[in-house]
Amino acid sequence: MDAKKTAIYDCHVKLGGNMVEYAGWLLPSEFTGLVEEHNAVRNDVGIFDVSHMGEFLITGPDATKFTNYVLSNNLDKIGDGQCQYTIMLNENGGVVDDLLVSKYNPEKIFWVVNGANAEKDFAWIQSKKGDFDVVLENVSPNYSEIAIQGPKSQELLQKVVNIDLDELEYYHFVDGVEFDGKKVLLSRTGYTGEHGYEVYCDWEDGPEIWDKLVELGATPCGLGCRDTLRFEASMPLFGNEIDEDMGPLEAGLKFCCDMTKDDFIGKAALEKQLAEGVKRKLIGLELTGKGIPRHGYAVLKDGKEIGHITTGYLAPTVGKPIANVIIDAEEAVIGNEVEVQIRKKVVPAKLISKKYLAKK
Repeated sequence: MDAKKTAIYDCHVKLGGNMVEYAGWLLPSEFTGLVEEHNAVRNDVGIFDVSHMGEFLITGPDATKFTNYVLSNNLDKIGDGQCQYTIMLNENGGVVDDLLVSKYNPEKIFWVVNGANAEKDFAWIQSKKGDFDVVLENVSPNYSEIAIQGPKSQELLQKVVNIDLDELEYYHFVDGVEFDGKKVLLSRTGYTGEHGYEVYCDWEDGPEIWDKLVELGATPCGLGCRDTLRFEASMPLFGNEIDEDMGPLEAGLKFCCDMTKDDFIGKAALEKQLAEGVKRKLIGLELTGKGIPRHGYAVLKDGKEIGHITTGYLAPTVGKPIANVIIDAEEAVIGNEVEVQIRKKVVPAKLISKKYLAKK
C-alpha cells in the first residue's frame, strides 16, 4: 500500500525536507539537520507536522464512563477544557497505546492517539463498546495537526491567535480559536519538554497555517529531533518504552493509572503486578566508555544479559551518550555499573536517573 501524505506534504518538499515513510505516512525526518532543529526547539521555537496522529470523538451520555473503562487514568479528576495523558491497556496489563484526551464536557471527549496505531485502536474501542450509550467516531481524516514548541512559542503564536495565551494553562485547551482567521482547536500540550502548543485545524487549512508559522520565524522540524526531544524529556514512545508486552508499571507510568477507579481494562493485571512486584524496570543509562547506545542493544552485568536499550542517543542538549533501558528489576539501581554490547565491543556504562534535562 502506498504511503499516505499529509495535507502539508508539499510544504515540506518545497522546504527541502528529507521525506521518509513513518507509520504509513510520508513525513520529514529533518530539514536542515537534527541537532540544529533540536536546538531550535530547546532555545527558540520549532514546528512539527503531526497530522498523521489519530483523532477520535467520543460522545453520548456514557462518554466519560466509557473513557474511564477503556483508559487507565480518571477523567473525573479533570474539568471541562482540560487535557489528560492516559493509557489504553489490554487485559494482561500491556499497552495498546498511550494517548491524550481532551474533555469538552462529560458527554464529549476528544482522543488523540498514535498515528501508527489509529486503525488498530479504533477497532479495539469498537470491540469494547458493549452496552455503553456512546457514539464512537474516527475523525482522523478531518484534521491537520501542527505542534509549536519551544520557549518562544507563546510569543510567536500570540501574533496570530485571538485569545490571550497567558490565560491558557498547561494541559488545557480551547476550541474555536481564530488563527489568522481560521478556526482551530488549540491545546497547551506537546511532546518535547518545552513550553508549547498543538493546533488542530481542518485538514485543508494545514498548509496555510504551516506556511504562516514559517513566515513568522518558526523552524521547521522533522521526526528526528522529535524523538531526541521527547527522549531527553523522559516521555515514552510506543514501541520503545511501552508496548503490548511492556506495561505502565514497568515503564514508571503508574501516575496515569488510577487504581481507585471501580474497574478499567487491565486493572486486575496491574493489581497483581503491584502485589507481586514488577520483574523489569525502565531506568536511565550513561555510557562511561566510547560509543553511542542505540535501540535494541543488549545491557550486560558480569557478562550476563539483564535487559536492553529502548531508546539511546548522543543527546544534543545533555551532550552525553545516554539511553533508556529496560532491565531486571533487582539491577535497576542508580549508580549500578553495567555494560552495553555495541556490535563486537562491550562498553562500560552506569545507571542514572531518567530526569536527563535536570542535568543541563
